[in-house]
Amino acid sequence: MASGRPLLIPSPKTPTSPEPPPPPLPRIPSKSQNTSISKHSSSSSSHHPPPPPRFPSRRSDSITTSQRDIPDSEARFVYINDPTRSNSPTRLPTNSISTTKYSLLTFLPRNLFEQFHRLAYIYFLVLAAMNQVPQLGVFGRETSILPLAFVLSVTAIKDAYEDFRRHRSDKFENHRTCSVLSSDSQFLPTRWKDIRVGQLIKLHSNDAIPCDMLLLSTSDPTGVAYIQTVNLDGESNLKTRYAKQETLKTHSSSSSSTTAFPTSGLVRCEKPNRNIYGFHANMDIDGKRVSLGPSNIVLRGCELKNTSWAIGVAIYTGRETKVMLNSSGAPSKRSRLEAHMNRETILLAVLLFLVCSIVTILAGVWLHVHRAELDYMPFYRKRDYSGKEVGKYNYYGIGWEVVFTFLKSVILFQVMIPIALYVSMELVRLGQAFFMIQDDSMRHEKKRFQCRALNINEDLGMIKYVFSDKTGTLTENKMEFRCASVLGTDYSNTLTTQEEDDDDDDDEENNNAYTLTEDGQILKPRMRVKIDEELVQLLRSGNKSEKKKRACDFVLGLAACNTIVPLVVETEDPRVKLIDYQGESPDEQALAYAAAAYGFVLVERTSGHIVIDVLGQRQRFDVLGLHEFDSDRKRMSVIIGCPDKTVKLFVKGADSSMFGVIDKSRNMDVVRATESHLHSYSSIGLRTLVVGMRELNSSEFEEWQSAYEKASTALFGRASLLRTVAANIETNLQLLGASGIEDKLQDGVPEAIESLRQAGIKVWVLTGDKQETAISIGYSCKLLTSGMTQIIINSHSKESCRKSLLDAFTMSTKLSAMASNAQNSVGDAGSNKVPLALIIDGTSLVYILETELEEELFKVATVCDVVLCCRVAPLQKAGIVALIKNRTDDMTLAIGDGANDVSMIQMADVGIGISGQEGRQAVMASDFAMGQFRFLVPLLLVHGHWNYQRMAYMILYNFYRNAVFVFTLFWYVLYTAFSLTTAVTEWSSVLYSVIYTALPTIIIGILDKDLSRKTLMKYPQLYGAGQREERYNLLMFIFTMLDTIWQSAAIFFIPLLAYRHSTVDISGIGDLWTLAVVILVNLHLGMDVFRWNWLTHVSIWGCIVATAICVIIIDCIPILSGYWAIFEMMKQGLFWFCLLGIIIAALMPRFVIKAFMEYFKPSDIQVAREMEKYGSLNEAAANTAREIPMTSFANANQRIP
Repeated sequence: MASGRPLLIPSPKTPTSPEPPPPPLPRIPSKSQNTSISKHSSSSSSHHPPPPPRFPSRRSDSITTSQRDIPDSEARFVYINDPTRSNSPTRLPTNSISTTKYSLLTFLPRNLFEQFHRLAYIYFLVLAAMNQVPQLGVFGRETSILPLAFVLSVTAIKDAYEDFRRHRSDKFENHRTCSVLSSDSQFLPTRWKDIRVGQLIKLHSNDAIPCDMLLLSTSDPTGVAYIQTVNLDGESNLKTRYAKQETLKTHSSSSSSTTAFPTSGLVRCEKPNRNIYGFHANMDIDGKRVSLGPSNIVLRGCELKNTSWAIGVAIYTGRETKVMLNSSGAPSKRSRLEAHMNRETILLAVLLFLVCSIVTILAGVWLHVHRAELDYMPFYRKRDYSGKEVGKYNYYGIGWEVVFTFLKSVILFQVMIPIALYVSMELVRLGQAFFMIQDDSMRHEKKRFQCRALNINEDLGMIKYVFSDKTGTLTENKMEFRCASVLGTDYSNTLTTQEEDDDDDDDEENNNAYTLTEDGQILKPRMRVKIDEELVQLLRSGNKSEKKKRACDFVLGLAACNTIVPLVVETEDPRVKLIDYQGESPDEQALAYAAAAYGFVLVERTSGHIVIDVLGQRQRFDVLGLHEFDSDRKRMSVIIGCPDKTVKLFVKGADSSMFGVIDKSRNMDVVRATESHLHSYSSIGLRTLVVGMRELNSSEFEEWQSAYEKASTALFGRASLLRTVAANIETNLQLLGASGIEDKLQDGVPEAIESLRQAGIKVWVLTGDKQETAISIGYSCKLLTSGMTQIIINSHSKESCRKSLLDAFTMSTKLSAMASNAQNSVGDAGSNKVPLALIIDGTSLVYILETELEEELFKVATVCDVVLCCRVAPLQKAGIVALIKNRTDDMTLAIGDGANDVSMIQMADVGIGISGQEGRQAVMASDFAMGQFRFLVPLLLVHGHWNYQRMAYMILYNFYRNAVFVFTLFWYVLYTAFSLTTAVTEWSSVLYSVIYTALPTIIIGILDKDLSRKTLMKYPQLYGAGQREERYNLLMFIFTMLDTIWQSAAIFFIPLLAYRHSTVDISGIGDLWTLAVVILVNLHLGMDVFRWNWLTHVSIWGCIVATAICVIIIDCIPILSGYWAIFEMMKQGLFWFCLLGIIIAALMPRFVIKAFMEYFKPSDIQVAREMEKYGSLNEAAANTAREIPMTSFANANQRIP
């Protein structure tokens, strides 16, 4: 990840044109003030003639696709300082942005449209509409709409508040001001939202950039500007952007004159797109066409740094800026429990259909049997005798009455599918997210855990596979130079002393061998680097041997072959200043600090030269050419003009690409020694680079210069030609040496991987590093162990991949058979199992993924305990995740920190971004974000376990709660001639899921804990309960439904038998049933609560009291049916006896089964709870006369996979 910046999207970058020779630049100013690092520039120019023409190749030149001409139909024409002409004939958007989803006019229709994407809402809407038909009215018309209206309103209020916050943020952004050139040639403050394409904008240091601008001029004479993109991609290092030489005009230091920039010209650019690293355009100015590239544009969201001022023309504004085009979030994911819930919802719909069908059939039979009596029956009578003349009621015949009965029964039993469950789930997830965010154990350097997706919290408790990046995820991505091989000699004493003085800042000899003194001030590099004394002595020796000369060239290559920008940082001591190296790659920074530690201090960089303090002597090196790193060449090179008038080419890159361009005929012993050192460095987990050099004579340089100029001005095939130019010059190099850089493991990574392995989670590492480095890191983090059998696949053809996979599968099958035989003979499951590790490289995956070999790879990979993929591309990472996700039901989690991990993160069921050194693209695409890999352990084993247990029970409980109520109504229908009347008031029916029973399940879903954090962290095997879906599965759902039938029967038949000879009215017994149902379901919930607290008590007992109060209030309203019924019922002792009898009879079977299972067949969770209650396992055995069986921990392999 540290090698080469991946694109945000797979769009091509666009090359830039060559730069004419710029004059010398002022030194880089400090972060705190615009002062120079030295006085060298003014003096150096007197000692050196004007430098020859320089043609620096920017990053975009070397890694982009071919330059192509832009057809007029695909081009945007921007007229500089002429916004009116730029916005005609098509008016382009203003710079106003809007991230809101709704307006006042669109909020209601759009919000309702989005909410009704849930089929359950449409179901309840249809039922509410059916209830408005007079023939089908079961409840009051207003009452039937109330539940759906409540749910819709709660969600709408939440969405409105979130959108209001976005609106407030947009308003603040749009009303910021910047300086825009007016018609009278004065820069005047203008609100951002009023900026238009074509206008000239002036920025000052530390100003935010209001839109995507083309740089025309800067305070730097050569047009250099420094940009910080932390708000765009999270990277804090400064980036360089350039104004074209053709747009730079002579200007005074006051830079107040408009002659400092062009006021006319035509920019012909591509239409807006999402590629933040690409820009394709050209400009017609002063009768000349100039090519433009991504190094000439600055994007909205960035900040101008260390540049006094910059002027540019607005190219893309408002919603067409690249940051706005990239503002879409990660794709929505749905949790596994929610998918299962849909399955159970369908089963409930089928059950509802069966119940309604039973009622309908029996009603039809009853009407047929009693058809002769219907004229006189109070409910079904066909004749109206209330008047003087006999009239007729609306009776439509048995056929239509049967149809009406079915539809009315659907309306009556509609709560079988719990509409309140969706709101409850959202509230519970919100509460769970709050506690995850507030967890200090997942806090790193003031960065709290982030929940970016609230709909998959419970999936964290069901993960089976973790796919992890290495650099920046398992490691810190903070590179430290550790050792070097120079001309075949290994200088690695640092490796033996690296831990001796890490915390001793005063030990300059071991930590930093070089500081600068100038005008009484001390300048020293910000980062300390441990050095090798032998190499220091060689560099500082007075002899002029070839070995010393090449050693100096090696360190000079480290200091010069990069794009590092040195900045001066103030310290508390005014006499001491630090040199801070800003670069786009941590590797480059580490090498620059290493060079400084050995006495080659980079103190100044401009677009045309660099200044290096070489062992106390300031020297200026002209940068004649620069070919930056690209993924095809896997190396970078710089051509510099040295003070001794020689021209040298320095090249550094990966060993796989460098040894192909090294002239091995010069000294094979050096090559072999360097290769051996590289292997040693890789085997201990160091990142390696090879450095080579070649002196260029005048003809070679002129030939390169001519070829480069020709390639950079080509209209077609530009990038390919530039790569060819670089490849032609990067040949016949003299091998100088190699470097070893350590990317340290993050704290707690080995322990975290071991905990995940014990939890039954397979950890796969997908990295772009070379195989030796990846294997070494694998051992360091305990991913690989010495007892593992390694299966290594490095193939270069499809057939060899097929054979390797076949051999691997055969070997794994034999090892599994041997382990099974040993298990049968010994009788100890898993004790003789041979752990397997599959190691495969990206070249092999090219021939495997998306072919028929995928299935073979799947068979081999799934029997292995560890999979380590090396040299993989971003899309290959996603392909590996898809390999498991598409073939199994196991939950997958991907974790990474860079843009090359985005596809993997989005492919997995759960994506986690590490907010580290590689920007925020992984975080922006993730579902959750955190600071360290080790936080996976508390996230999954603690919060994931809790979230799954809570949400699984809550869903099942909601199904149970509503089913009990529906079956109670169903029994009553059977005893009332299938007339679909109800004894429960319609208001109690509505309030049942809203007030009577809703709050306790939400509180418990947020707060209940089956086990403590300490126990879950101590016994990772307990995580397997979620992987096996023990808390929520089809079998539990079926048993729960059977339990609801029994409990509803107890609720209905006990009062029926008790009051069968009484004169109690229907309203009174309905109130009894209402109270009985509410008390029963809340006590049922209380039986399953693990940890009681005051909120749990308040919610459960408070809801029971609230139900009684609501029933009393309803019966106190004279206009409602059942006036005063509850008071008449409560006068009788039979009422209270019935309540007690219902509770005992209904809960007794569940209590007996629960006690039996926990005593004779306890689950892992129950055993762990007993351990928490009685202490450790040994203490429980010693202090408890009758020990609860703990088979889970006694033989973990039988219970916990």
